[in-house]
Amino acid sequence: MPATKPDFMNAHALGILEFPRLLAHVAGRASSAPGAAAVRSLVPRVDREWIEAEHARVNAVRSLILSDLGWPTEPIPELGEPLKRLRIEGLTWTALELLQGAMLLRSSRRMRDALRDPRRPSITLAFLAAYAQGLVDLRAQEEAITRAISEDGTVRDDASPTLRRVRKELRQTEGELVRLLEREMGKLESHHQVSDLSVTMRNGRWVIPMRREAKGYVGGIVHDSSGTGATIFVEPPAAVEFGNRVRELELEEQREVERVLRALTEQLHPYHDAIVGAFDALVALDSLYARARYSLEANCGALTFGEPSNGMAIVDGRHPLLLAKGTTVVPFDLALAPDERTLLVSGPNTGGKTVLLKAIGLLCMMAQAGVPAPVGATSCLPVFDDVFADVGDEQSIEASLSTFSAHLKNLGEILRSATANALVLIDELGSGTDPAEGAALGGSILETLTRRGTLTLSTTHLGQLKLLATEVPGVVNASLQFDAVQLAPTYRLLKGVPGRSYGLSIARRLQLSEEVIARAEERLPHGERDMAVLLADVEAREAALTTREQLMDREQEKMRSRVATVTDRELKVRERERDAERVARQEARKYLLEARGQVERAIADVRARAAEQSVAFDEAARAARRSVEEAAAVQGQAVEAVEQRAAKERARVTQKQQGRPTDTTPATAQRTPGVAPARVAPLAEGDTVLVSTLGDKVGRIVSVRGNDVRVVVGSLTVTVPLASLSRTKAAPPPAFKLTLSGDMVEVEPVREVDVRGMRVDEMDDLVLQALDAAVRNDLRELRIIHGKGTGALRARVGEMLKKDTRVTGFRLGAWNEGGAGVTVAELS
Repeated sequence: MPATKPDFMNAHALGILEFPRLLAHVAGRASSAPGAAAVRSLVPRVDREWIEAEHARVNAVRSLILSDLGWPTEPIPELGEPLKRLRIEGLTWTALELLQGAMLLRSSRRMRDALRDPRRPSITLAFLAAYAQGLVDLRAQEEAITRAISEDGTVRDDASPTLRRVRKELRQTEGELVRLLEREMGKLESHHQVSDLSVTMRNGRWVIPMRREAKGYVGGIVHDSSGTGATIFVEPPAAVEFGNRVRELELEEQREVERVLRALTEQLHPYHDAIVGAFDALVALDSLYARARYSLEANCGALTFGEPSNGMAIVDGRHPLLLAKGTTVVPFDLALAPDERTLLVSGPNTGGKTVLLKAIGLLCMMAQAGVPAPVGATSCLPVFDDVFADVGDEQSIEASLSTFSAHLKNLGEILRSATANALVLIDELGSGTDPAEGAALGGSILETLTRRGTLTLSTTHLGQLKLLATEVPGVVNASLQFDAVQLAPTYRLLKGVPGRSYGLSIARRLQLSEEVIARAEERLPHGERDMAVLLADVEAREAALTTREQLMDREQEKMRSRVATVTDRELKVRERERDAERVARQEARKYLLEARGQVERAIADVRARAAEQSVAFDEAARAARRSVEEAAAVQGQAVEAVEQRAAKERARVTQKQQGRPTDTTPATAQRTPGVAPARVAPLAEGDTVLVSTLGDKVGRIVSVRGNDVRVVVGSLTVTVPLASLSRTKAAPPPAFKLTLSGDMVEVEPVREVDVRGMRVDEMDDLVLQALDAAVRNDLRELRIIHGKGTGALRARVGEMLKKDTRVTGFRLGAWNEGGAGVTVAELS
């Protein structure tokens, strides 16, 4: 597994950026204390290969968290020091340390199995393969510790036969000793007894309490006394020998416990290196888990990394520590081209310049430490070799440094150490001294860093520095937008536009004397006034453009909403039309089928009275059935056509909403070539037909039910689709008659039916078939296995059994029949 490099970044700059505070926030997402400590120990690195690999590992854990199986969080005990001692031959772990060792082995085994689970994506697990290889499966040692030590950290009686014997004898001896002491206590005179009259233990010996004046009557050994001295705790002479035996057994118990602990430790000693490796792997995985959770909470996008010479691109950047507070954070976008090396941010106080400076530095450093940064997915951050920061007031009384001197000390260090691959953050450049001299010095420093190629971000209030962008190639102005009317910051970053200080505007807002403000404006140099007017005009144009863009966005959103509403209404209207047609067709089919039943009853009645005219009557009956069945078939096909049109309409609307071209080909032109449309053949009972599904065998129709037809082919009776039949004049082969006597029984009677895993609407046929088979086989009971689950299947089974006249009663299964997961139906 990769080892962590030492901290190479400028510790002073990381402290200013509050990098340790950020790591502590991310560490709070770990599931264990060792994992949290590993997060807090992270440092920015310059190894781009390690950085990209670490982010890939974090993304892999993030994918597993979001998967159906989730992330297998396992407890990790704090075993750093005990693992170091395990290396020493002959050293024994305590019972609690052994119990934690078993926890470590169990977590290692479970995590190892989870990372090898074939149900998890192999591509994702490949990023974690190095850690999976470090995990061990020492089940034998884990189970040995679990058998010997209870969850409260005590060695069990069953840890060894000797320990079981010793503890049994110890309990017996202590019981006899307590009974003896109770007898002795009962012999005390009432004036020698105390209120709390019970056998107790003092200094490892069983004793009885009594008043001090009773000592001369009882004798024995005094082991303790009360705070007032009025009560003493005495071991009577008769109990001394029993007490000595108890002490001997306790020592023997202690020796046996130490032997058991030593034996268990010796089982772990040969695997010291493997256990340490498993501990390190679990800690590293928990560290990745904490960072992945933070990535999800902060909605961090996937980053790409480049060279500092190629600039940077931050999309939807947010300050991590402001996010941690739960406050509303205004995101910013920043793109620096390769030839743009210095960004000079200006604007009024409280506008967010320092926060922006720290946010950019912190985003870069956390990304280089393997922590996801709260930026958009298209962001690209450089990999810096170091970071330098001069932010805030660092004056020191002890070092005799003023604010300006402290700034100069930091700037001198930056000029000496910053390379072309470094990141430099400077706040309020040129402040703390005469503005003219501060601007001159600040301009010289920025020019030096820019020509060196160092990526520099600086804030300033000095107007002269804002002109640097027109004098030094590579310097770019920027500002944070300020609402000139409300005199409040909006925190929107504007690149290429310097910011105004708004000092006189704020003074006028605070109702400073208008005469004083007018004189101040007169004292401004002409260049400053012209610059202020120009910036005000630029800001006004920017505000107008922003307002226009927002209006256009709102209009587009309204248009999209209207289109969606109209489309939805159109779909609902057509759906209602189809529903009405479908219901009408189904009702018509229902009435026709009912009419078929009435026709059959009329035919039976007439047949009974006019048997002599059977030939003509049969032909008339067939014609009547044929007419009803053809009408029912037409209505059934009409219902199917409605369903097909509904499906096509839904697909067309979906394509329209997605912006795809809709298929306007007529329905008649969309049929698959070579497939003929469904044919409604005027076939009825008694007709001779060819059955295509049986190789064009000749058969005779027995009955027609909609699109299903029962046909006799030889001695075989089958149900086939209507479309598979065609009329023929060939005579059907003679049917073989088979005479059966008695009831037909199943070869093996079905005594139970299993409907687990089915939907409620899928189980009806299976239960009814099982009931039919049970009745045919003269069974008295039928077990219906539906499982416990949500209870939906059990409820549906109850409804069916209540309605079935063949069922005399039903009940839930007994404990040996499946309990609440089985319903037993009692048949008549």
